[in-house]
Amino acid sequence: MGNNGGVTRPASARAPRLDQVCAAAVEVARDAITEVEPTDVGDHLQAVAEGDRVVTHYFDCRMAGYRGWRWAVTVTRVPRSRHVTICETVLLPGSDAMLAPGWLPWQERLQPGDLGPGDLLPSPADDERLAPGYLLSDDPAVEETAWELGLGRARVLSREGRADTAQRWYDGDHGPDAAISTAAPAAARCGTCGFYLPLAGSLRQSFGACGNFFAPDDGRVVSADHGCGAHSETLVDTTETPVAELPTIYDDSAVEAVPVGGAPRSRRGGRAGGAVRALLTGQR
Repeated sequence: MGNNGGVTRPASARAPRLDQVCAAAVEVARDAITEVEPTDVGDHLQAVAEGDRVVTHYFDCRMAGYRGWRWAVTVTRVPRSRHVTICETVLLPGSDAMLAPGWLPWQERLQPGDLGPGDLLPSPADDERLAPGYLLSDDPAVEETAWELGLGRARVLSREGRADTAQRWYDGDHGPDAAISTAAPAAARCGTCGFYLPLAGSLRQSFGACGNFFAPDDGRVVSADHGCGAHSETLVDTTETPVAELPTIYDDSAVEAVPVGGAPRSRRGGRAGGAVRALLTGQR
């Protein structure tokens, strides 16, 4: 077996020549569009050579909702014949045509929150996020439960499923880059918060649930380096300002002097007054 590079002939790169007979059959191509009304077929746009004696005619589409689309009619003829026949008729989008979004399977179209009350979302049998429950796992929580009960769950999260879940949680609204986390003090991280409830298994090192009733993430899974202003050790510094004791000042100008005169004494009062004075002075 030798090198046969010199034997193989390269394919011809000659562009097909536009057949004049087929190119002139514009009305024949127009009449072949029978799926719609004649008013839905617009002006003739161009004729393109597809091969020897094979030409495709393009017409503007005037149907509502098909802006930028074109009717394509391919015609041909046999050698040494001027009779043109129709090969196919099709409606094709142009460069500025309005197109529907690319088709996606329903599993890929679902978004978080689409599942409502009463909706069922079956997991496919080959879901890579799940693994049979009887297989050994590198998650201690899964292995402990399976061995203890003898018959664990039918399927559990696989390594890929846990990694995908962890990355989604970490990049979401309850990770370190969330707005409430970046605005919180640097020391107010969930991993050091008393309300932080760590998860079990291999996700325990990075995730837990928030148990603070007043926190915006209460009841949600948060990363250990997530944070908020409701951290259990957040203290507000209060500086006590001592009150200066001022000396008591009496303003004599505010005192009004009132003259007091002697009141007339009665006989009884006089004798009683004299007795009191005698007792106080020791005289009888």
